[in-house]
Amino acid sequence: MIEEKVILVDETGKAIGLMPKMEAHEKALLHRAFSVFVFNKQNELMLQKRAAHKYHSPSLWTNTCCSHQRDGEGNVEAGRRRLQEEMGFVTDLEEVTSFMYKAPFDNGLTEHEFDHILVGKFNEEPNINPDEVEDWKWMSLEAVKADMAVNPEDYTAWFKIIFEKYYSFIKI
Repeated sequence: MIEEKVILVDETGKAIGLMPKMEAHEKALLHRAFSVFVFNKQNELMLQKRAAHKYHSPSLWTNTCCSHQRDGEGNVEAGRRRLQEEMGFVTDLEEVTSFMYKAPFDNGLTEHEFDHILVGKFNEEPNINPDEVEDWKWMSLEAVKADMAVNPEDYTAWFKIIFEKYYSFIKI
């Protein structure tokens, strides 16, 4: 199996090269990523609990799905691909904003991402991929915010950052 590569970017989001994913995380280099937020008709967010064997942030709750764009792949195209791979469905997505963050993990890896936030709607149950996702649930943004305040250790670093700084962009 060929190792997945990430797209290295400068601080404006311009691509400057490719690097194996693990190497980019070991060196804490800025790379392109996306975070998908899918809502139902009750305006509840579909959250996923990351699989227990993930190399970072295992068994933590986070947005509907997230990953890295492939070389030559657009943000929305990448979001739709990964939504199918992780959650077993596809829906229309819209890019609403982007931001940079850096989050070191206990295992020596660091996420340093230029993250594009994508939002979509879906009203059915997902068909989760157990290699990627341990569990899922619908929650209102207000309930997520309240739970995150009490149990911050249950959520991924990027999800907490998005909720703290970019809440207005994901609220439909």
